Amino acid sequence: MKKLGFGMMRLPLTDKDDPKSVDMATVCEMVDSFLEQGFTYFDTAYMYHGHMSEIVARETLVKRHPRESFVLASKLPSMFLKAEGDQERIFAEQLEKCGVDYFDYYLIHNLGVKNYETAQKFDSFGFVSRLKAEGRVKKMGFSFHDSAEVLDRILCDHPEVDFVQIQLNYLDWEHTSIQSRLCYETCVRHGKPVIVMEPVKGGTLANVPARVETMFSALHPDWSAASWAIRFAASQENVFMVLSGMSDMEQLKDNMSYMADFKPLTDAESALLPKAVQIIYEDIAIACTGCAYCVEGCPKNINIPKYFELYNAEMKAENKDFSIQQSYYENYTETYGKASECIRCRKCERACPQHIRIVEALKKVAEAFEND
Repeated sequence: MKKLGFGMMRLPLTDKDDPKSVDMATVCEMVDSFLEQGFTYFDTAYMYHGHMSEIVARETLVKRHPRESFVLASKLPSMFLKAEGDQERIFAEQLEKCGVDYFDYYLIHNLGVKNYETAQKFDSFGFVSRLKAEGRVKKMGFSFHDSAEVLDRILCDHPEVDFVQIQLNYLDWEHTSIQSRLCYETCVRHGKPVIVMEPVKGGTLANVPARVETMFSALHPDWSAASWAIRFAASQENVFMVLSGMSDMEQLKDNMSYMADFKPLTDAESALLPKAVQIIYEDIAIACTGCAYCVEGCPKNINIPKYFELYNAEMKAENKDFSIQQSYYENYTETYGKASECIRCRKCERACPQHIRIVEALKKVAEAFEND
């Protein structure tokens, strides 16, 4: 397989504020183009796009192309396992929603300390192993958001997995909490091939500061900022797939242009990235990727990712006398809870793959947009 995977987490929308409003016509066009160029890997999940992503996969991919022409991955949502029988019910639902008889790759979703306890409680590894033995899953693995120490423990406990999916990008490579490099090296030590998620960190590495753009362009004027990030991930020897959540045809074409015949970064190209990291961290206020894991179950219905996006834009805005972000924030609070209404339950922080101190960050949002 070519190393680029089609992530069905950030699909084009007809209404940017409604994750269920997927632009099906555009996705069909993107899927067709992806397959025509020889790419085959598609990644979906139970809760993506307001639980619509698997249906989108069925309508845009499965119904329209021969089953043998593509590889489909989905995930057992460990965060939704509450009672015996949930795994069987959810898996059956996923097969129906996707319109398939089996998944080529099936992952236990979003493991870390807390969700690993849930997976152990319900014997999720045993469950997926049985699915594999029955032929309803071809390869089993898990996606992971935690420390390398926790990852090592899981792989020691479960050597039966075929692969691991981790967050890996040049910004998080040496991050003390996300630990991209250490997690990658742990997978290598255990002999587990790696699938990469968040190579562009939710778009952060596609919209880099001007100083970084200038630095990149001096070496390769024709390379997009996002391509540097995806190239970095794909250049790691033990990585066999890099997922990109492509939101429009332009992003898809850009990714395919250099991944069709991928060549790893040279030493000179790689040497620019630590300098870029330093500049980006100086520029970004809240390192949110917009995954929205924090939103599920918020008792005050606070739209955390949207507020962080507005706050980051506000911090970069030159015109402080008039804030368009302020207007957007006020519009959102007609539907969602205000940042100041946070009750500090920290459920969001426990769900955040980026380990953001969300409660403290919401205070900053409130100070920026709620003070007269």
